[in-house]
Order: sequence, then C-alpha cells, then structure tokens
Amino acid sequence: MTDDAVKELARRLVVSRKADGRCVYDPQAKAELVARCDQPGRSISRLARECGVNANQLNRWRREDHERRAKFVAAKQLPSSFVPVTIDAVAPKPAKAPLSLQARLPNGVIIDLRPGDAAQTQQLLEALGSLKCSASTSI
Repeated sequence: MTDDAVKELARRLVVSRKADGRCVYDPQAKAELVARCDQPGRSISRLARECGVNANQLNRWRREDHERRAKFVAAKQLPSSFVPVTIDAVAPKPAKAPLSLQARLPNGVIIDLRPGDAAQTQQLLEALGSLKCSASTSI
C-alpha cells in the first residue's frame, strides 16, 4: 500500500465524531482497511498508526470480521431439515380411497397419518410448515 493510498484511506475512514469525541467510521473504508490487514507482509500496528486508528481497535475489527465470515460459512454448510413439498393450486379431485401418509425421521420418529383425505393432509402440511423451527435442536 503506497503512502498516497494510506492517506486516502485515512481521509475516508473517519466520517464524523460523536459528542463524547469518539469517531464514527465509514463501513466501506473500515472493511477495506481490514482487508488490507490480511495481505501478506502487512504490519497491523503500522497500518493502524498510518490510518490514525488504535491497533487494538483494528485487531478487534479484524476479529469481528473473521467471526462474521465464519458464521456465514457455517450457516451455508448446515444441512436442511426440510424436504420441499409442492401442492398444486388446482383443487384435487376427491380421492376414492383414503390417503395414507407415513414419514420416517432421522431421529427414529415415525409419523403415520392414516386414513385421511387430501384436504386434511394439505391443511396439516401447511400448519407444520408455518411453525417456527430451531436449527440447534439436537437429535
């Protein structure tokens, strides 16, 4: 990072100051500064000093950014607990035989709905689909 680039980044970093004297930072410039810290051969303390930021503050921003990225990656890797169910908008013709539905869950629970008609099954699936679910529920 050249001296001109550091000066330009430092100029954009502080947007304003609060009544108690604390700085309000531009999120885009802050993200750019954090990204510059992760480049090989960069001294975080030197970069912080050149931009007029405390090195501890810059380290905190880096840690928060890494934690946020880790949570984002972990959330994308969670397997889905739900299987998509499509229900046609056209009203189904009444079934001559009663509808039978059985589901085996990974935790060993078996849901068995016998006999039932299509309208009742649709209402049940819609009700179950509207419930809030926790991804942290252990099996």
